[in-house]
Amino acid sequence: MAFGKMAKLFSARLVRTVLALVLCARPGFAFSVAGQQDSTCEANGSIYYVGEWYFLDSDHCTQCECTAEGAACARTECTSLPAACIHVSHYPTDCCPRCERIGCEYRGVVYDLGQNFQPSECEQCTCDSDGIARCLVADCAPPPCVNPVYQPGKCCPECQEGPNCYVDDSRSQVIPAGDPVWVDSCTKCRCHDGQDAGYWEGNRLATCSKLKNCTPEQPSIQQN
Repeated sequence: MAFGKMAKLFSARLVRTVLALVLCARPGFAFSVAGQQDSTCEANGSIYYVGEWYFLDSDHCTQCECTAEGAACARTECTSLPAACIHVSHYPTDCCPRCERIGCEYRGVVYDLGQNFQPSECEQCTCDSDGIARCLVADCAPPPCVNPVYQPGKCCPECQEGPNCYVDDSRSQVIPAGDPVWVDSCTKCRCHDGQDAGYWEGNRLATCSKLKNCTPEQPSIQQN
C-alpha cells in the first residue's frame, strides 16, 4: 500500500511539472524568477524591457522609458541658442539644432565677438556679445570747395585746389576763395571766407558787385 501511495504522489508532481513547462513554452507568456509575468514595450520595431530608455525613430525629440505599466514618454525641450549664433546646423539624427559658430556677420564678412574692425575708411565697428555689429560713422565737415576729392584710405574729402566757390547759379565758373576776383571787366566777385558760419553748408556761390553803366569787355579774370 505504501508503495502505491508514493507512485500516485510522484505521478501528480510529474503532471504539474509538465504543465508548467507547456505554459512557459506558449507564446506571450514570460515568467520571472519570482513567478510573475514580465512587461515589455515595443517601439521602433524592437522590444524593450522594463527600465530601458529609447528615443522614437519617428521623433528624435521624444524619449521613452519602458515601465511595468507601459512606455512613459516625454518630449525633450531644446535649449536656446546663443544670441550671437550665426551658423546653425540641423542634423537628421539630432532633436535640437546645433550652433556651429558665434560672432557677427557684417556685409558678408564674419567677425569674432569683441573684435574691432573698419569695413571702410569712414566706419569703426565692434562685434558685440549679442552678435550685432555696431558701427560709428565719421562725421565729415563740409569741405570749403565745390570740387572736393576723395583720397584712398581717407574718409573725408579734401580740397586739392584749395577753398573756392561758384561765381553764379550757372555753376560754370569757379573762383578761388580769398581776395575779390574780377570775373569780367564790370563784375567783381568774392567767395565767402572759409570761416563764415554755415556758408559751406549752403549753395557755395560768390557774392558779386557790378559797376554801374558798364558794358563787359571780353571776359577776363584779374585779381586786385
